[in-house]
Amino acid sequence: MALLPVVELMRDALDGGYAIGYFESWNLESLQGTLDAAEEAASPIIIGFNGDFMSHPGRTTLERMALYGALGKAAAETTRLPVGFIFNECKQLDWVEAAASAGFNLIMPISDDEESSEFVQQVKAICELAHSKGVAVETELGILPCDLPDDEWAEEGGFTDPDHAAAFVKETGVDLLAVSCGNAHISLSDKQTLDIDHIKKVFEAVQIPLVLHGGTGIEDESLVAAIQCGVAKVNYGTVLKQAYLKAIREALGTDEVNPHKLLGYGGDEDVMNAGRLAVKQAVLEKFDLLGTRWKG
Repeated sequence: MALLPVVELMRDALDGGYAIGYFESWNLESLQGTLDAAEEAASPIIIGFNGDFMSHPGRTTLERMALYGALGKAAAETTRLPVGFIFNECKQLDWVEAAASAGFNLIMPISDDEESSEFVQQVKAICELAHSKGVAVETELGILPCDLPDDEWAEEGGFTDPDHAAAFVKETGVDLLAVSCGNAHISLSDKQTLDIDHIKKVFEAVQIPLVLHGGTGIEDESLVAAIQCGVAKVNYGTVLKQAYLKAIREALGTDEVNPHKLLGYGGDEDVMNAGRLAVKQAVLEKFDLLGTRWKG
């Protein structure tokens, strides 16, 4: 199936009282593991890649935007399930604009200075460009804390302001809004309890689908409650990479000397296959919580 419009996927989620999971990929195995899980559960999904990682100036090799875009489009065409495709969280706005023409049907500009008039106008321009191509736009207001001590990303959080969010949405025309309401980026240990009343206030103010980043660290009960209050998309990344790395490390603990059995052969010894299966299992565990597993 070709990619479905994300606005349509979000509308169906709000009407149906469920949220669609975005399961972030970083290579072919993680992408295929996500698709494998979705097909087993007959669940709609959003696939994609992290734009901030892809465009980070500290990378030692240049990433090819066109390759990632083609990969996501091809992935969607291999399944009959409803699929969206996001270029997630990117501060490099030229990359965000390029993603709108590369095959992604959801793009996400972000900024360290979300309240600046410059960012408002930049997002407005991106929305006009994206909408002309049938691409939806998500952005994030509020600051999510990060559960990584002594790391460049570690920071204190700040809840999304409902009044600022309403004005921002009206001015820019964004389609989805990621919010800060007790959730955290890259949560490695603790589980967060969301402020459900605050989510209700933001949704009432903006009247567009809300997104929760940091799905890995959110308590189950909080997440279920949030889905009934305007949250239509939940992001997962950390939990998938944790499962993938655990499986890879275990798979490498072997005396097998045949490199083909370890890479690409597809058997029990295959490191790539181990990563794919681990991602599949991690994704499968989220569908009941999100309410998207087919029960027919």
